[in-house]
Amino acid sequence: MSYVIAYLATAVVFFGIDYVWLTRVAGSFYRDRLGALMADEVNFPVAGAFYAVYVVGIVIFAVSPALKSGQWQDALIYGLLFGFFAYATYDFTNLATLRDWPVVVTLVDVTWGTTVTGVSAWAGYMITRQFV
Repeated sequence: MSYVIAYLATAVVFFGIDYVWLTRVAGSFYRDRLGALMADEVNFPVAGAFYAVYVVGIVIFAVSPALKSGQWQDALIYGLLFGFFAYATYDFTNLATLRDWPVVVTLVDVTWGTTVTGVSAWAGYMITRQFV
C-alpha cells in the first residue's frame, strides 16, 4: 500500500509542477529554440506514458530508499541524481545526434529535470510518510 501512496503522491506533485513549468514558464523558451523540431500538437498518450513510467523510477530510486532510511534527505538527493541522469541522457543524446539542438536547451532542461525530480521525490516521501 505504501508504494501506491508514494506513486500517487509523487505523480501529482511531479505532474503539477511540470505542467506549470511547461504551460506557464518555459513553453515559449522551448518553442523559440526548438520550433522546427516540435510537433504541432502534444501526443498525449505518449506524454502520459512518460509520466507514468518516470514516476515509477522516482519511487523506486528515490522515495522508496528514503522510506526505508526514514531520511527526507535521501529522497531529495536520490531524486536530484535520478533526475540529472535521466534528463542528461535525453538532452545529451539530442545534443550529440540532432542537427541544431541548442546547448542552452540542454543546460536548462537538465537543470529543470534535476530540480523537478528532486522536489517531487522529496514531496512524495513527505506525503507518503504521513500515511504509512
